[in-house]
Amino acid sequence: MRSLFLLAVSVAAATAAVPYEQYILAPPSRTLRPVSVFRQHGPLSSPNSLLGHSRAHGHNLILDGYNSSVTYDFGKNIAGWVNLEVNSHNGSIGVTFSESSLWVSSSGSDATADAALDAPLVFNVSHAGHYQAPNEKERGGFRYLTLVNLGSEKVSLKDLWVHFTAMPHWKDNALRNYSGWFHSNDEQLNRIWYAGAYTNQLVTIDPKRGDALDFLGVITSNSTVEGPLEWWVNTTITNGTSALTDGAKRDRLVWSGDMAIAVPGIAVTTFDLISIRNSLDSLFVLQNTTTGLLPYAGFPFNLLGSVSFTYHLYALIGVANFYLWSGDKAYLDANWPAWKLGIQWATKQIDETGLANITAPSDWLRFGMGGHNIEANSILYYTLGLGAMLATDEGEAAAASQYTALASKIQQAAIPLLWQPSVGLFRDNETTTLAPQDGNAWAVRSGLVSNASQIAAISQALEARWGPYGAPAPEAADAVSPFISGFELDTHFVANRTDAALTLIRRMWGDFMLDDPRMTNSTFIEGYSVTGALHYAPYTNDPRISHAHGWATGPTSSLTTYVAGIQIISDAGATWIVAPQPGNLSDVDAGFSTPKGKFSSKWVQKGNTFRLSITTPRGTSGKVGIPLPGRHGKAHLTGGPVKGSVVHGDSAGRYWIEGLKGGNYEFVAVAV
Repeated sequence: MRSLFLLAVSVAAATAAVPYEQYILAPPSRTLRPVSVFRQHGPLSSPNSLLGHSRAHGHNLILDGYNSSVTYDFGKNIAGWVNLEVNSHNGSIGVTFSESSLWVSSSGSDATADAALDAPLVFNVSHAGHYQAPNEKERGGFRYLTLVNLGSEKVSLKDLWVHFTAMPHWKDNALRNYSGWFHSNDEQLNRIWYAGAYTNQLVTIDPKRGDALDFLGVITSNSTVEGPLEWWVNTTITNGTSALTDGAKRDRLVWSGDMAIAVPGIAVTTFDLISIRNSLDSLFVLQNTTTGLLPYAGFPFNLLGSVSFTYHLYALIGVANFYLWSGDKAYLDANWPAWKLGIQWATKQIDETGLANITAPSDWLRFGMGGHNIEANSILYYTLGLGAMLATDEGEAAAASQYTALASKIQQAAIPLLWQPSVGLFRDNETTTLAPQDGNAWAVRSGLVSNASQIAAISQALEARWGPYGAPAPEAADAVSPFISGFELDTHFVANRTDAALTLIRRMWGDFMLDDPRMTNSTFIEGYSVTGALHYAPYTNDPRISHAHGWATGPTSSLTTYVAGIQIISDAGATWIVAPQPGNLSDVDAGFSTPKGKFSSKWVQKGNTFRLSITTPRGTSGKVGIPLPGRHGKAHLTGGPVKGSVVHGDSAGRYWIEGLKGGNYEFVAVAV
């Protein structure tokens, strides 16, 4: 079996130089200091002395009296242990944290529980010297850090720094060693791609410091809590030295649904497969070996006994994704029996209609999950398709045929039952007319809908619902869900409505999620309201919203997969497709590496000419779809096996060249 260590070495060897490093938000060192003062209160002096660029000046921060405070800005969302160098011999110093500027406070940190704020981290000073937060007081996400004098005497601080703890398994000076890159003529898109990459780094944690839901099942959104709550992170959630979780601040747990977005984004940026594997393994070790049911979330959330049909499927999708990107056949062989048992549990929910009848309400915190739900059945359709491919690789033709037949029945039943022609969207189930974002996005993403005009109708109808802050998810009240909107992006790209997809990315992830002053301006938020308020309908305690959530990083993989056009089809890229979707961009340069080698796509669109250069590894094979410039559907093409001839595009305006062996190719298409 080829180890993940060897996979990582081979990928690193293929990508010794890191292109476009100026966009990478990961720090060059694990020692981080604040970059500016955000706010100050009460009698104090020399607040700038603790800034990274001011330390050589020899001044100290003096907090003269009780409740004097300074809020420091680290310039981006970070994670880690607070360190203080104190000159005083007695006193009490409180430290609070916030990801958003909205929740900056000297009395508490932004929240992890369903009610109240988190309590300050308190350092009781008994001597001059170095003080470090205990391990369980690692704060997983914050941009703002407030120092407050909690005693009656003045306190003097010589230094403040944070030991950055994300990506714990990477060397301290290697946090910026990406294997993937993206660059276009649109600076906002470039920043979005790298913010997604950094978000996924921030949610990759030491598994011994997981689970920020310290009062789960004890304090709810209906609880009345006086004063801030204590907090800690000290639960081991997976084996190994790193784990991919949902959020940096919270929940710090393994959720398979979040991985459906995060994993492709990680694959095209850092290729951190070991963290993915550790998290997947932690779910499958909890599988019911009799029924095949997989947990809604990893340990210790699984102890609640919640069942989720969709998240059960997402765990199965996770195995297929890991196998796709790693090409690790031994991994698939080892997990195949559990995978088959898992899909067996899911297909047992199929009733006489040919559709799964969902009785478990849990999903991504949307409301109304149940019945012959379009989202759940679309995800099942997609998972069965993956199962057919996996079964083929495992030499089990009968299983592949069975999965294909079940998927076909879902397709035949879902469309006539749930499609609303007058709306151009599917309804959630047969008892309602609500047209959900999740189900319609998944109906296209899964391939359940294959008719081009129907795909276009769904794309157009979803776009028509956009507000100034992005795409709504009416199945979750007034929520905007970056998670589900990541799947909606696929809908617009599949519909070949590239400009619509880019507009949504710019509006939602760029103008709002990245550049709004209430955001971290570096990582992506879990969810918010269609009004632009930082309120997420499933929660009543707004400060608990996570501002670094892996499920919000959809554009990172979408820009590589669709705009650059690089698609891995099998076995770490043994087969591939390169089919750029330029939209209203003029140039893109993107790529990544797998154990097979480097994949890249670099194109320029200028006037009536489209130029494409690609690199794929030797020993692989694939096809290229060249978007023909102009609107006439034909062009003069040179490159590869085409020696110069007039070619005609397909219905999407592409000309396909198939049967290419891995290597370097350049194509030039000139409209005629």
